[in-house]
Amino acid sequence: MDTPERCPWCGDDPLYVHYHDTVWGRPEYDDLALFEKLCLDGQQAGLSWITILRKQENYRAAYDHFDPEKIVQYDESTVEALLSDPGIIRNRLKVQSIIKNARGYLDLRDKGTGFSDFLWSFVEHQPIQNRWRSFSEVPTATPESEAMSKALKRAGFTFVGPTIVYAFMQATGMVNDHLVACPQHRECYLLSQ
Repeated sequence: MDTPERCPWCGDDPLYVHYHDTVWGRPEYDDLALFEKLCLDGQQAGLSWITILRKQENYRAAYDHFDPEKIVQYDESTVEALLSDPGIIRNRLKVQSIIKNARGYLDLRDKGTGFSDFLWSFVEHQPIQNRWRSFSEVPTATPESEAMSKALKRAGFTFVGPTIVYAFMQATGMVNDHLVACPQHRECYLLSQ
């Protein structure tokens, strides 16, 4: 019998292994945790996730722990300060994206829509349990991620294309894309029950 092995994408970097084993694929339902993760996944565009993961604490400090109420108050001087912060990705569109996403988040809330309920509705409030044997089988986007992407864009969010959204869905446990040979596949399945 083969010894179970974790998904190969995390390699042997201790930070990445910890993320794989304790975060990726585990269902997340907290509105603010989901908001933070969606914003961080948008920052990943054109970069590897490990780059953003290494800067996660810097992002939390720079963006008031992803408090949408505070972020929507950012003015041009705040944007300029963020663009000079070496602890985050200094890209004007990405900085402005988090501010736009905070507005979208608050607009949804003000309309009576909880962020978690809104996002989880695209998977009928139940994690999709995939059974991949190889990462070559795993898609980069799905009909669910395309629908979520379109809805987020309509709500005013940016950096939420279908591929970014699918990575977000994987990370927050809306989709269990751990390979079946990975011990975390079963762990994430049990957490969803």
